[in-house]
Amino acid sequence: MLPALTTQQVTWYLTRSTGAVCLLLLTGAVVLGIVEVLRVSSPVWPRFAIDLLHRDVSLLAFAFLLVHIVTTLLNTFTSIGPLEAIVPFISAYRPLWLGLGAIAFDLLIAVMLTSLLRRRIPYDTFKVVHWLVYLSWPVAVLHGMGAGSDTAGVWMLIIDVLCVLAVFAAFAWRVHGSLRTDPITARLTVAASVVLLGALAVWLARGPLGSEWARRSGTPRQLLGKAERARTGAD
Repeated sequence: MLPALTTQQVTWYLTRSTGAVCLLLLTGAVVLGIVEVLRVSSPVWPRFAIDLLHRDVSLLAFAFLLVHIVTTLLNTFTSIGPLEAIVPFISAYRPLWLGLGAIAFDLLIAVMLTSLLRRRIPYDTFKVVHWLVYLSWPVAVLHGMGAGSDTAGVWMLIIDVLCVLAVFAAFAWRVHGSLRTDPITARLTVAASVVLLGALAVWLARGPLGSEWARRSGTPRQLLGKAERARTGAD
């Protein structure tokens, strides 16, 4: 018989799982957006189908993000308030990394609102704002790695690596298409991408995967003690 879960445990598990699913869906939306820009199509996947899938995946990612935020607010361990979910860097709990999550949320809100008002705003305005989804993706990745309690877990590492590789592969495909028209810019972009990947790997190894990341990331001292007592069963 499975042990009964407390409300705090339920919200904590939901926060972690919806965060991971949201990252996967947001990655899918970014990859589909790049494919859409490349005007890729086939008899099986016409362009309008890719466009609809991109929209639906984006909406689904936003829905999971809302659940992720609500369960985070309901969880009593970190005591994160509604204002901290939308205003960056004011939280006492891992302020930098939680702040990145707030920025990603704000960017996605702007994208969702302009998508709903697409027929009532100028197309150029919609297009500029819509590109924010590409900016929200790396911010969300850093938020998850820095604020997530499962970053060092094998399953979460696999998800993070797959998401990063998927987006960089799609981006490389996009850059490859411009090799003939602008080879210098394309090669510089590829070189910058390789440097960014290397920097991310080094930071991940020395940061979230390193020692005492909970303390170094800005977890309040009282929460560190509370987590340790919960882990050892002293409470």
